[in-house]
Amino acid sequence: MNGELIFRNLKEADWTQVSEIYQEGLNTGNASFEMSAPNWNDWDNGHLKDCRIVAEIDNKIVGWSALSPVSSRCVYGGVAEVSVYVSSIFSGQKIGTKLLEKLIDESENNGIWTLQSGIFPENKGSVIIHKKLGFREVGYREKIGKMNGIWRDTILLERRSNKTGLK
Repeated sequence: MNGELIFRNLKEADWTQVSEIYQEGLNTGNASFEMSAPNWNDWDNGHLKDCRIVAEIDNKIVGWSALSPVSSRCVYGGVAEVSVYVSSIFSGQKIGTKLLEKLIDESENNGIWTLQSGIFPENKGSVIIHKKLGFREVGYREKIGKMNGIWRDTILLERRSNKTGLK
């Protein structure tokens, strides 16, 4: 595929392609504690309605990003958790970086003042991309959860907007 990279809002009709990319990431064992992609309704209910983006080349979805609320408490209404997934076929083409850049812009346009990510330390590329785009390491969660019977650690990264939530 040599076409132009296009970004647009993620729709329910995209779920088949999105969930395939999601599952591909989950299969690596370094993307999430989840083992399988949920159905559309469960995913839809767990993510903010705004800030859902797909990246397309030649009308094929090659990556996606979205935000999840971190809490139902209203005080945390401007805080969200980041998800970014790219098809392995397009790894190394900066699509993850561009998706995260778009997600940051959209989050700020929608009043999100803090983005956070919990990333497995083994997912070095994701950590690098987040730090490149202004995320800072705020914690290390040792043995935060088990995966296939093995305790896993995560690095907690955070990005505070300098455009929204300042007052």
